Amino acid sequence: MSTKTAFFAEDEPLARDLLRDAIYAHPGLRLVGEAANGAEALVRITRLRPEVVFMDIQMPEMTGLEVLRRLDYLPQIVFTTAYDQYAVTAFELHAVDYLLKPFTQARFAAAVARLLDGAAQARDTLDSALTRAAGGAAPARLERILVRDRGRIFPLAAAEIEYMKADSKYTVIVARGQTFLVRIGISELEAQLDPARFVRIHRSALVNLDFVESMRADEQSQLQIHMRDGTVLGANRDASKVLRDMAI
Repeated sequence: MSTKTAFFAEDEPLARDLLRDAIYAHPGLRLVGEAANGAEALVRITRLRPEVVFMDIQMPEMTGLEVLRRLDYLPQIVFTTAYDQYAVTAFELHAVDYLLKPFTQARFAAAVARLLDGAAQARDTLDSALTRAAGGAAPARLERILVRDRGRIFPLAAAEIEYMKADSKYTVIVARGQTFLVRIGISELEAQLDPARFVRIHRSALVNLDFVESMRADEQSQLQIHMRDGTVLGANRDASKVLRDMAI
């Protein structure tokens, strides 16, 4: 079996370990480099010119789409992401395949089989698709995410999320009467959620209005958000004004 040089760009440590091990273990790939953010990926891919790139779509400093736009050549692309709504974008961009994290070894092997058999893509085709992706309609709303719980991985519908709280590099998600810790920033999640349902009440908290029991003003006229599970969250001055303006 002939081998192809491979590179991956991924900001999440656990996903980096998974990709690194999977590429090393596959006889059809030879790992030549990796990057933890978009800016680093652009520099290293330009220098190393790998034949295959496993590209996370959402990364710090520069997105995977921005990296591809700036490359002076076109490797075979396999997108990786935690968000299933990016599948449409990936295939519009004519990626060889699309891996929804966390993926299995079998799913990785299937993606590699496709890229080893795949034909090269025209640069002008990708440029056109990137332009549509960057300047077209607003991105699809997040419908579900994959979360981990006691060794299991399962989908969690966005509508089931009651509220979120920022916790350092993580976000605490409360849903179904349970608490989940995910490696996604609260601002990144907020940008993809329905603003008619989810409201940022202060820098480190986001609530789903469907799970709010009531709101009451404190002594400083700032709203206290009483959730159905008994949790009380304080809204800052700006959020309190927004919520009051929403009332009829």
